[in-house]
Amino acid sequence: MNTTNHGGPGAHLIDALDTADPSGRLRAALAAGTRRDPSLTETLVARCAVEPDFFVRDMLTWALCRLPAEVTVPMLIDELGSDTPQARSQALHTLSKIGDRIAWPAVSALLHDEDDEVARSAWRAATALVPPGSEALLADNLVTELGRGDHPVQLSLSRALAALGEPSLAVLDAAESSPDARIRAHAEATAQLCRDPDSGFTLSLEMAKRVAVAGPDT
Repeated sequence: MNTTNHGGPGAHLIDALDTADPSGRLRAALAAGTRRDPSLTETLVARCAVEPDFFVRDMLTWALCRLPAEVTVPMLIDELGSDTPQARSQALHTLSKIGDRIAWPAVSALLHDEDDEVARSAWRAATALVPPGSEALLADNLVTELGRGDHPVQLSLSRALAALGEPSLAVLDAAESSPDARIRAHAEATAQLCRDPDSGFTLSLEMAKRVAVAGPDT
């Protein structure tokens, strides 16, 4: 993080974002968002990559959303190429909140990221940024991730597909015929979530349990 400009107007905030006290970092992120100083953008983005506290990260995102998109979005897109999973994940989260579709190509490139948390963030961001008319293509892309990960990961994918609505149902219908029982169970549960958003994801959990007991070829 750049802390060399100790004489600048935002130097105290830069220092405060590095303090060991989470409440101090939270106050600093709040102050940065209130200040709305574009010169703090690089510092805020860099802090997102290493900040261990969820609430501070959320405040950092809020602060970035209050800055001009023409300043923040290019830096966040660059961050999607980071070797640090948290940097990619938090940049995706922030881009989804800003809502600038110029980020769409970079976001869609991370839909199959090897890190589960990055992939989950990419799925959520993709549904927020998908260009009108591209929903079916996104559904086709997302459905290839069916069966991936544990229950929270599967729920994130199902919610992303459900958010796309009708375009997801056709691809889910095809996936329900998969030879892989885990994929079939996930597809069936996701289709139910699409048709009845209030149903939650309990059915998928029960299906996953049955698949685990019965084996992959049931």
